Amino acid sequence: MKKPLIGMLAALLTAGATALAGAPAATAAPAGTAAVPAAATAVNAATAATAAAPVGSEPAQAGKLAAVTFAGTVALSNCSGSLVRFPASTANDPALVLSNGHCLETGMPGPGQVVVNQASSRTFTLLNASGGSAGTLRATKLVYGTMTDTDVSIYQLNTTYAAIQSGYGIAPLTVAATHPVQGTSIRVVSGYWKRIYSCSADGFAYRLKEADWTFKDSLRYTSGCNVIGGTSGSPVVDATSGQVVAVNNTINESGQRCTLNNPCEVDQNGTVTVRRGIGYAQETYLIPACFSTGNRLDLTKAGCTLPRP
Repeated sequence: MKKPLIGMLAALLTAGATALAGAPAATAAPAGTAAVPAAATAVNAATAATAAAPVGSEPAQAGKLAAVTFAGTVALSNCSGSLVRFPASTANDPALVLSNGHCLETGMPGPGQVVVNQASSRTFTLLNASGGSAGTLRATKLVYGTMTDTDVSIYQLNTTYAAIQSGYGIAPLTVAATHPVQGTSIRVVSGYWKRIYSCSADGFAYRLKEADWTFKDSLRYTSGCNVIGGTSGSPVVDATSGQVVAVNNTINESGQRCTLNNPCEVDQNGTVTVRRGIGYAQETYLIPACFSTGNRLDLTKAGCTLPRP
């Protein structure tokens, strides 16, 4: 969980990269996803070899993999994200963008801090299926942001899903309302680096502790998703349904225990496990239950368990 991209410049120079196209200043890089510096060669849209068509809201047939591409993902100034809808969202609802709490333009929220309905004019580069820019989206407010129990930010845009579909030909990704399943094939789709990581859901960490923050029931990746700084906020897509099941946020970079950029797992008995080089994401199935008609946040709604201010 890097402070947006700390350490990435040196890693890119070491890897022989020639540019940090669109990258923020070193102090702006996202927490958590900045892992494995050597993977800086991720700046290559050709890594989308597994992609062929945009992720839509329609689930794939059982047993078949969806064609996961960059369509519907976004690039922030320092992180990745995605244009998302919930199962009950309608075409004329104000559109939403999902990313990490540690990617907020105001800095990383402290433990216990929850930000709701805060004015924002943040912009997002909307990507098409091949990773090219489809256009620019603008927020009107930060609907929700926190690093308590989870690591999530949700922005409301100044337009609707219907207008985005009409103007750019891009549909939102659907956030699944059910808990992800161990063993599921997943894709971590980074709009910032234009890279798609392929791996599986290895399991779930009861508690994931990183420096002062603690996340609950985090999704653990198998080793294929060796995410790096700038991938923070990437949607984690179920490769069968094509739906978002989590939001990428951190990786244990050097094997340290429970420090920044080195999260550790803590089980129900307090036993600590460190998994060097393994990345994690925060599940998103809890989020739809906290939104009502018109994509309106309602933290008092029955079934909503997201942290409140």
